[in-house]
This record gives sequence, structure tokens and C-alpha cells, in this order.
Amino acid sequence: MQALLSQYSKWEVDRKMMTTETYVKEHERTSEPPHESNVFETVNTSMTPLVRTHLSEKHYYSSANNNDDNTAQVHIDRQPASLAVEAAVAIIINGIHYAVLMASPHQLEYLAVGFLFSEGLIQHSHELLDWDVTQLTDTASYQPLTQESADLESEDVEAESLEQTLQQLQDYDIYIVELILNQRCHQRIQAQKRQLAGRTGCGMCGITGLAQALPDLSSYAQDNVSNGSNKKSTTPSLDDLLKMRQQVDATQHTHQLTGAVHAAATIHQQQLYLFEDVGRHNALDKLIGWQLRQKVDVDCVLMTSRLSIELVQKSIRGRIPWLVGMSAPTSTAVRVAERYGLGLAGFLRNDRVTYYSGI
Repeated sequence: MQALLSQYSKWEVDRKMMTTETYVKEHERTSEPPHESNVFETVNTSMTPLVRTHLSEKHYYSSANNNDDNTAQVHIDRQPASLAVEAAVAIIINGIHYAVLMASPHQLEYLAVGFLFSEGLIQHSHELLDWDVTQLTDTASYQPLTQESADLESEDVEAESLEQTLQQLQDYDIYIVELILNQRCHQRIQAQKRQLAGRTGCGMCGITGLAQALPDLSSYAQDNVSNGSNKKSTTPSLDDLLKMRQQVDATQHTHQLTGAVHAAATIHQQQLYLFEDVGRHNALDKLIGWQLRQKVDVDCVLMTSRLSIELVQKSIRGRIPWLVGMSAPTSTAVRVAERYGLGLAGFLRNDRVTYYSGI
């Protein structure tokens, strides 16, 4: 076992020497005012790697070469490349291993709240009683996760099994988000208990049953009507959307470095709030989590991606009046948006936008 620990420590040193990391302090994630008595502020001083620089080799033809010239020389540039960190985020609710999300390891408190809301496990942020985030950084932090499986095996194969598990996990950034919900929410978990492995860009992976994947959202639409909300009657103007896109383009720093993350953004009290993630559904969950935590209403959410049915479902649940994308919506997304009164627009470019519903 000692040899295994030494080998693992050497690998950690080698990895840190091969890559450089860009860190972001958790308390710098947004510019909202601090909350002195909020359980979410417990990890504010932690440092989170969002970007790593890896060596790369670019092969290309010079634009000066004649395309018809079969003797054109391939040029090779060796240079560092900034790549987005994609972490495995394990969600544990009241001791139940509920989901594993592949996400950017930033604003994880918002991701957790938004994810629970999108799953229908909570309706308000106060239903989350406590929480804790742990980053697995060494063999000591991995030990509790591997111990359970090791206990099921004989002593003869325990060391070999542990070594194999550690080797498998070495390629990943892993975070454990442990959540404590109130008793009513715990009953919902028991009724909806399942194992979900969410992969990047595929938020529905692992969902069993069409009823869960294609839920009835009529109660949310009825709530909007009964509350007398008139937000959906106001269509965001092209000028306002173009200004919002300009702010997003200027603020999306991780995407500028890597070209590999999506963003969900909104304007609240004339200030831009932006949430980046390698998964577009995670980015929206972070925004919804922020919305619940801050107890604010938003008029419009801008996504830097296409508009899938899942994003529409999340927006309807979050009572977001308008969802706008820089790319196209799917046909199903438009049909569901029309049914439940969600305003939907896409192809927000430098001089145009296309409205699909809510007009």
C-alpha cells in the first residue's frame, strides 16, 4: 500500500509540472452583494481550477500556398493550448448517491440548487438545510469512496482493487457535493430515487421513463396565469438583445480562453449575471440556482447555445418569461414553449434575431 501511495504522489507532482492552471476564487464568481448568514458562503475561500494549459501541435497549410500545388508543405507549430476543465461532480442528497454531472467546477452551489430544482426535488432554496463541497485531491480524500467497494471484496484482492480504482480516477477532477434537504424533500427523493450519470451536453442521460423525461408542466403555466404575471407579453427588442449579447461576448472569459464552454446570462437591475459551464444545461441550472438563492425574477435569459427541449423545460419550471439562444431551437422546443407560454427566440447574431413563440 505504501508503494501505491508513493506512486500516486509522484503522478500528482508530474501532472502539476506538465500543466499550468487558471484559478478563480469562489467569492469572485459574481458581483452580487455578500450574505453574512448564508450556508452557501462556506467555500468562498476555495480556489477552483477552470482552465489548464497543455502542450499542443498545430498542423496547417499556409494560406500563401497554392491549393493546386501537390507539393505544399505542412507547417507545424508547437504551442500551449488553454483547455477548459471538465470535472465529475457527484451529487449526494441526504446520504443517497443521486447523480454524477460532468461540469465546470465553478459556482457549484448554484449548480446544485438549480439541478435539484430542475429535478423537482426542491421548490425553494430554503429547503436545502446544509451543504458541503469537497474536492478530491489526494489518496486520503479518495479513500472514503473506495472503502465501500473494497469492503465487499476479499482481503486478497483489496489492494489490487484499490490500486486499479485510484489509477482510474487519476485522470479526473472530482468534486463531492453533499446536500441535506428537509424531510418533505427527502420523501420526494425516496419516491424518485434513481441513478443518473449526466454527460457533457446530454442532461437527459440516465433518465428512466418517458414521464420523467417529458413531464407535464401545466401547473407552472397555470401559476403564471393565476399570479397575474404580464412579463411574457413584453417581447425583448432587437436592440436590447444585441446589447446583451455584446456584454456576454465581453464577459465570457473562460470561453475566450478555451472556446469550449457555454453561458447562460441575464440582466437584473441593469447588471449582467453570467454563468459558464462545459454543459449548456449546467449553465442554465447555475443561473436558476442563483435566481432561487437571490429570490429574484428575471425577464430574459440568453444562452450561447442551441435551444433544446431540456433548456425549455428548465426555463418553464424556473418561470423565465423569455429564453433566447445564439443558435437555433429544435422543433420540439418551440412546440413545448408555445404550449406553456414561454417566449423563444434564436439565431441572435450581430444584426438580427428570430422569434419563434411569444409574439
